[in-house]
Amino acid sequence: MASGRLRIAVIGGDGIGPEVTRHACRALRAAASAGLVELELTDFPHGADHYLATGETMSQSTFETLRDDFDAILFGAVGDPRVPDGRHARDLLLGLRVRLDLFLNRRPLRLRAPGLSPLKSADAAPIDFEIFRENTEGLYVGVGRVEKEGTPEEVAVSESVASRFAVERIVRLAFEYAGPLGLRVTLADKANAVPHMFGLWRRVFSEVASEYPGVESEMRYVDALAMEMIRVPARFGVIVTSNLLGDILSDLGAEVVGGPGLAPSANVNPGLHGLYEPVHGSAPDIVGTGRANPMAAVLSAALLLRDHGAAEAADALEGAVDAALAQGVRTPDIGGGASTSEVGDWLVRRVASGAA
Repeated sequence: MASGRLRIAVIGGDGIGPEVTRHACRALRAAASAGLVELELTDFPHGADHYLATGETMSQSTFETLRDDFDAILFGAVGDPRVPDGRHARDLLLGLRVRLDLFLNRRPLRLRAPGLSPLKSADAAPIDFEIFRENTEGLYVGVGRVEKEGTPEEVAVSESVASRFAVERIVRLAFEYAGPLGLRVTLADKANAVPHMFGLWRRVFSEVASEYPGVESEMRYVDALAMEMIRVPARFGVIVTSNLLGDILSDLGAEVVGGPGLAPSANVNPGLHGLYEPVHGSAPDIVGTGRANPMAAVLSAALLLRDHGAAEAADALEGAVDAALAQGVRTPDIGGGASTSEVGDWLVRRVASGAA
């Protein structure tokens, strides 16, 4: 059991976010009832409904509470057609990532059942790798301009930012993580087409790699790497890359291992704070239909537990998902006929039973 009580803030957000997060919270409480972890869950109302009712995305006092009074945040999803400019989503998710300096977006990509992958060769070797995506720089910093908008001469410019500090800390983290596990570290870049920014990535990667002679490492252009992810995904251990490339590769990897309904993620500043979320988005078209898959939310909760020293509880949540998949307890997105609540109930019972 983890030492001390875990204080977890819960933001269900929009669309199917509250639906799947509810079942993740039930699984967490089941693990606590089974004596595997001590935790305290506190719900926050923030999302489109809150924004439309109050005009507030997140107040400074709420941010300070999340920062100072909680160990981690369990997040559902954001995005609502009633807020077409996505203002509340930017302030909530991107705002928390930047203000808490959650520089690592970590995406574990594990094939839990071979039949879930669209790849014919998926059962040839275990697929179990991670993508470490730099989460605060790159093209997502919003630096740029539009000139002569609305005219035939319109030009749009977006600038990508990379600092040695940010690149080095995530590359070093990838090596520190991979070393004890015996994993290869792969840099994904496009230095042949974008030499300034990715030249920095390559220089830093080479420098850091020289400090870890026992860790196998390599550099790959992202287009070739994407093809290898389809052809031989089992060859990868940890892929480290920039914000935009990591965003794209992570979604490709999620499909390789069964789709977004099984893809957890963590946005973390190790040792300081973390925000854990499924990657499937708010999916407003299936809200209330019972078709949302709660497994990614439960796996995100497991990732949260593991990062905070509650390995036994994390094993219980992950084991419940694996058992459900093995026994065919699945929502329609992964070939099943069970509803969101039916899958959630099954997972909670499994965690509560203590079955391995």
